Amino acid sequence: MKNFIKSTLILLFLLLLYVFISAHNYVSAVSSDLSDAVFRLHVLANSDSAEDQELKLKVRDALLNYMNGICSNCSTKEEAISLVESHKNEFIDVAERTIQENGYDYSVKINIGNFYFPTKNYGDISLPASFYDALRVEIGDANGKNWWCVMFPSLCFIDVSSGIVDDEAKENLENNMDQESYNIISDAENSDLKLKFRLIEFFAEKGLFTAKN
Repeated sequence: MKNFIKSTLILLFLLLLYVFISAHNYVSAVSSDLSDAVFRLHVLANSDSAEDQELKLKVRDALLNYMNGICSNCSTKEEAISLVESHKNEFIDVAERTIQENGYDYSVKINIGNFYFPTKNYGDISLPASFYDALRVEIGDANGKNWWCVMFPSLCFIDVSSGIVDDEAKENLENNMDQESYNIISDAENSDLKLKFRLIEFFAEKGLFTAKN
């Protein structure tokens, strides 16, 4: 009897281990695919004062306008990152000029790297918590609330009233990731896909995997 119980517990443990490893491998694969498809923008304000938060949004708009100008023909994340890297000084100039035009003298620090982002909804597209490549912009002391969006494909300027991402941005997303990953972030009605999305969130929030490159 003891041997039977012991064997049952071992089999149960092995089954749970198999389920965990399978889930881990699935989540890691999807998370990496999502991370490989998008390039994000992360702007940190100097402080949480109303003035600094308003300035943050003005810097954001200026950077996005500049980004849209130089990356309008980009078809992949790699192209977008390469252009941003080659124009890094120009991004700093745009941010600093915007800050000065609004009567402040804050410094600006810009870094292109891989950073953790919480779950974020962009209209009818949802990106689960994970690590994503991003352009990180720190204004002054960078102690204020931050703001983030997807620079490529551009999900920063969605139709707020309808909450709908335009077809071109969706097409770019779909073309840069496998169908399974795209379905997970774009179909909130399918119960199986919703469960997979929650699974990705759970692993990321618990620090059980990273999609760092």
